[in-house]
Parts: sequence; C-alpha cells; structure tokens
Amino acid sequence: MQAFKMALSLAALGAVLASAAADGNAVYIETNDASNNQVLVYTHGGNGVLSLAGSYSTGGLGTGAAQGLGSQGAVTLSEDGRLLFAVDAGSNDIAVFRVDGPHLHLAGNFPSGGTKPISVTESRRLVYVLDAGGDGNIAGFRSDEHGNLEPVTLSSRPLSGAGVAAVQIQFDPWGDALVVMEKGTNTIDTWPMFGDRPGFLYTNPSNGAAPFGFDFDNRGHLIVSEAAASAASSYQLGQAGWSVISGSVANNQAAACWLTVTPNGKYAYTANAGNGTLSGYAIGHDGSISLLTAGGLTATVGAGSHPVDMGFGSEGEFLYVLANGNGTIAEFRVHPDGSLTSIGTVTGLPISVQGLAAR
Repeated sequence: MQAFKMALSLAALGAVLASAAADGNAVYIETNDASNNQVLVYTHGGNGVLSLAGSYSTGGLGTGAAQGLGSQGAVTLSEDGRLLFAVDAGSNDIAVFRVDGPHLHLAGNFPSGGTKPISVTESRRLVYVLDAGGDGNIAGFRSDEHGNLEPVTLSSRPLSGAGVAAVQIQFDPWGDALVVMEKGTNTIDTWPMFGDRPGFLYTNPSNGAAPFGFDFDNRGHLIVSEAAASAASSYQLGQAGWSVISGSVANNQAAACWLTVTPNGKYAYTANAGNGTLSGYAIGHDGSISLLTAGGLTATVGAGSHPVDMGFGSEGEFLYVLANGNGTIAEFRVHPDGSLTSIGTVTGLPISVQGLAAR
C-alpha cells in the first residue's frame, strides 16, 4: 500500500490537464429501453435551460426496469469530451459514440467482459466497466480516437465476493486507481493501476451502511453517499487504505444514494431518492465535509421523483438531476456559495432512464 500511495502522489504532481472538450454544452441520458436502448441529447445555452437535440439508438438493449439500473455512471463522457460511453445492461455490451457538437455517431457495440454492465469510467482512453451480473467483475479496454474498444488482456478482476450489490466504478482523478462501491457488503474496493491493468484488490469497510454513489474532489479525497442513514462520508488514502476524515454526516433526508462533486471540488451534492430532495455539502481543503444548510435540505426535486444521476454543465454553473420516479430532469443554477436555484424541468422521460453525463 505504501507503493500505491507513492504512485498516486507522483501522479498528482505530474498530472497533465485533459485536452479541451468538443465544442458545445450538452446533457446525455439513456432510456434503458429493453427493446431499443437510446441516448437522448439535450443542449443548453447561457441560461442553462435544456432543449432536446436528438435521440440515438445504442444498437443494444437496456433492461426496461422501472427506476433504472440502481447504479451510478451508466453514461460517461471521455475526459476530452469526444467520446460517450453508455451501458447496454440487457445485451451485455458497451455502446461508444463519437461526439460531434450536439450530434452523436455510433462507433460500435463492444462486449462488456461480463454480464449486465451498469457503470463505466474512462481515463486517458483507458475504459473500465463494472459488470453486475453473475458474481460481478470489472473489465478493461483501450479506446482509440474513433471510439473502437480493444480489450486489455488479463484485466478482468472479481469483486470482493459474490452477490455484493456493486453500484459504481470510477477512476481516481489521476487514473492511478480504480474504486468500486459495494452496497451489499458495505465495502470500498480499490485497485492500484499498473499500466493498463489493476493490481491486487484492497478492501476497506465503509464508515456507514449501504455506501452507494461516490466522487472525488480535486485533491483526491473520496466522498461517498450512504443510503441507509442518508448521509455522506469522506476519506483520505493512506498506507493502510482509505481512512475516514468526516464520518457519516447525516443530511436528515431519505436515502442519499447518488453523489457528485462540483468541478472546482468545493461542494458535493447527494440525490436523496427516498424523498425527492438534494443535500449540499461543503468540502474543506483537508477533505472534511459539512452540510451547506441546517437540516440538510438544499433543493427539492419533488415528491416521488426519485432523483438519481447528476451532472454539471458549463464547468459547474448548472446542475442537472435525472429523476426516474417521474421521468424528469431537474435543472438548477449553482451559486458561488453552493446554493441551488431551480431554472426549469424537462418532462416526459420513461421511468426506466438511467445515467447522466453533462458538459
């Protein structure tokens, strides 16, 4: 683990900023339709309000499940914004699109390396997928600029056990570690990366029960939502793995499942699926977290809305929240103090929708 920590530190010092994203601001979600999975594209201008720009078949199948896949990261943009990855959980593949302004061009469908892919992450053209079917596993791919995926040999890794109810996979900010959250075992899985392949699995207990969505701040602190007590915890990587900085900071809402961190690393928001609200947390320089508002209510999406995946547009000026309880996307302006103001709502989406990526 000492070598793991040193590798991350060196990577942080030598990290190079990703190349500029493709022009245009857009939000991408997938329908998760069981007969014809599609990615819906919405564009937004200076006011942040979304307009439907098109729909694109993934060439694969979703599950059609009401209220989606129960995962975070089903749709992901590449770091440079030129490729979009979407899981086809019903046909066990990953759809890859080339991004051309508001338009998408399907590059192809590629077997996910397992069954029922539910989350995908990318760093510097290295792509890893979380497969939730069977005993569950992760699998790696290398993408080219055209969106073709080539499997990384000997990259597949099992999770900590069978039936762990894993919900998300994500690279750390420098691409030097992979993290998977296991809701069923209250476990944080971490693999240090050696080239294109993961090393040995390190497991850490979650501070709270039912860890779910997670994200990183700009210094590599791990922020994790906890559904059971509707809370969030923050962690720092040390020689013995992830150590708790702020433990289970409750937001007094219901079922904080999905979580995202602002691009500037100052704030985190949980989507509280149980009562249709959002809770904001301020993130300190040391990775400590504290509620933005007394009582934990930062914004309301709506009763029965079941807010899930979230993403930021215009470099953090707007927050978009997918709600598959009532088939909507809630639109918010993010203020410098972390407060949120509603600017509108997109309606008419199927309740099977899952995954949201934005820029």
